Amino acid sequence: MTDYIYNSQGKAVGFIRGKYIHSMNGNAVGQLRRTHVHRLSGQYIGELHESMTLNKHMGNLGNIGNPGNPGNPGNPGNRGARNYGFPDVSIHLFGQ
Repeated sequence: MTDYIYNSQGKAVGFIRGKYIHSMNGNAVGQLRRTHVHRLSGQYIGELHESMTLNKHMGNLGNIGNPGNPGNPGNPGNRGARNYGFPDVSIHLFGQ
C-alpha cells in the first residue's frame, strides 16, 4: 500500500516509497529519515506527522543520500482539510 503525503487542504501532493518522497508524477523530491523530511539536496524541511509535512522547528538535520524514480502511484483522492497546530510546509518540498 502506498503512503501518501497531503497538504493542509487535504490534496495528495506526494507519496513515500522506501526512504524517499516523490511527487505525484513519480519524481523524487525529498528524503525521509524516521519522521525527518529533507529535500534531495539535504536541506531539512520539516517533520512527517499524520501524513503531512509540518514545521516543528527542529533545526537542520543534514544530508541523507540520493534516490531513484519508482513511477506514478495513481490518484488517492482528497482526504479533506486537516490542521495539527503546526504550519504546513509541503509547498517547500512539492511547490504546490
